[in-house]
Amino acid sequence: MASFCAARTFHIPPMNGGVFFRRASWAAGIGGVTVAGVSLLRSCSSKRTLPFACRSISNDSRIKEAVQTEKAPAALGPYSQAIKANNLLFVSGVLGLVPETGKFISDNVEDQTEQVLKNMGEILKSGGAGYSSVVKTTILLADLKDFKKVNEIYAKYFPSPAPARSTYQVAALPMDAKIEIECIAAL
Repeated sequence: MASFCAARTFHIPPMNGGVFFRRASWAAGIGGVTVAGVSLLRSCSSKRTLPFACRSISNDSRIKEAVQTEKAPAALGPYSQAIKANNLLFVSGVLGLVPETGKFISDNVEDQTEQVLKNMGEILKSGGAGYSSVVKTTILLADLKDFKKVNEIYAKYFPSPAPARSTYQVAALPMDAKIEIECIAAL
């Protein structure tokens, strides 16, 4: 019977890894590898303990905390402005809305980018982080031709070394926004 070892930081209860083999011919886990049905297992610590299996991350509220501030626009759906978990802050996609009105600052990408980054700054501050602690951003653009304009504004907010980043053009953004940015910050 095969078992897997997941990082203890996920607080996942012990589980019989054999269920994975009944459902699929392959499986992999943090700390363990399965090749052709043979499990190679490493212990999670120097003490011999029961291995852990990772089927999902716990929703235990002790390891996940919502971050919310009135100084940034409220979430537009059933999600949080940000979540703190495992010494990281995960900031949801931010739009260039003015918090007091819930409307875009303007229709141009430059103004929306500035407002997005101001809103993001407020969420970061509320979560105990700042621009300098951001390690990854994802930028979603309605038009990739705005890439250069966005870069000029973006560079003013993130000190060197700049965070890792991905930028995509998407078919549409909520409320017909020109830009949306999400980020991950280290705490």
